[in-house]
Amino acid sequence: MIWLELAVLLGCILIGSRLGGIGMGTMGGIGLVVLVFAFGLPPGGPPGVVLGMIIAVITALSAMEAAGGLTFLVSVAEKILRRNPKSITFIAPFVTYALIFLSGTQHVIYALLPVIAEIARKSGIRPERPLSITVIASMHGLIASPISAVTVAMLAQLSGRSVSLPQIMMVTIPATLIAVFLGALVVSRRGKELKDEPPVPQEAEGDTPAAAPTVVLEGQALRNARGATLLFFGSVVLVVLLGLFPAIRPHYTMSVDGVAIDKEVDMAQAIMIIMLAIAGLTMLLFKASAAKAVAGPTMKSGIVAVISILGISWLGSSFFAGNQEAIVEGFSGVIAGQEWLFGVGLFALSMLLFSQAATIVTLMPVALALDMPTALLIALYPAVNGIFFLPTYGTMLAAVSFDRTGTTRIGKVVVNHSFMLPGLVVTISAVLLAFGFSYLLL
Repeated sequence: MIWLELAVLLGCILIGSRLGGIGMGTMGGIGLVVLVFAFGLPPGGPPGVVLGMIIAVITALSAMEAAGGLTFLVSVAEKILRRNPKSITFIAPFVTYALIFLSGTQHVIYALLPVIAEIARKSGIRPERPLSITVIASMHGLIASPISAVTVAMLAQLSGRSVSLPQIMMVTIPATLIAVFLGALVVSRRGKELKDEPPVPQEAEGDTPAAAPTVVLEGQALRNARGATLLFFGSVVLVVLLGLFPAIRPHYTMSVDGVAIDKEVDMAQAIMIIMLAIAGLTMLLFKASAAKAVAGPTMKSGIVAVISILGISWLGSSFFAGNQEAIVEGFSGVIAGQEWLFGVGLFALSMLLFSQAATIVTLMPVALALDMPTALLIALYPAVNGIFFLPTYGTMLAAVSFDRTGTTRIGKVVVNHSFMLPGLVVTISAVLLAFGFSYLLL
């Protein structure tokens, strides 16, 4: 029966990935009906803490966006890129990495991709080089960010162990930064020079979508955007400090059976409280419209992520709860002495889910049930970026569409696309480097 139940789980994942958007979450609901009502499995439960933290962070981000904060950040990044056109292959991925690290969302990359393509083309540089590594760098900037959905999910999953957010960042930040540099180095001489490429047919070039006009912030709008950005960054610093110094977190006393027990606000609660408060202060101090925050791209993408994680992780929870003994026994037999294979599982599942956060929420409970070492789990964490393997992810398609020279391609056999080489180099390098940093620092 377990194989039939597994087929339901995988079938829902595959169909949901084809539907896109909230389709993953809704297919999880269908799978739950089959597993719970037809097969009699326990219902499991959605990851409430993870969903709560993601909603709180997305709310703060959306408020900052409504105040013009993301527009301000993109304008700063664009200025940096245009000052160094000849080094665009190396500068673009790190500027994008930094922007996503600070903002916690990949949404901002869509505003940078046409700028990167334009600068590369006008500088005579093959656009495939900076575009491909920039897309991969955005994925790794996301797992390094302290307030991204995937980092929040990772922290929540490891909450039962003695590991803090700063400890995770001490591994992921240097590992991903060095890996992105190696990826940029690999693609810097990739393919023919642009002048040696055949010209793109005029009709194909005309079909390329135009970049959105740059929004210029001035006067009070600029002051609001700067203030909202600084306020949000201040909250990120505060979150990191609370993780680094647990003693500064609030303490409270609870009475249990007449005995007073001193308790400490945990990191998940602290993140949710701070982010919701920052969203409120952004609205009060910097005129962020509540209606605009809800209607913005960041909130929309966040809601899609929440629904997807709700459905598919709940489905995975039901499957795991009903077959825990068999799953743990089977996995332990397969990876005994070869625990690195769990990283292959993270990579493969992320290819199907197109979501790093959903991958962590779905598969990490298995690793915890196997009692895999914390240092190993953090070392394998970058493997969740296998979403580049199939060229159907939004950022990849956008990069292809904005390259008017046609050098950034999908490929005739699907997997021989422009993002495969930098994706493999950066992801494998990040995992190997994370192994070293994890066992050295943790």
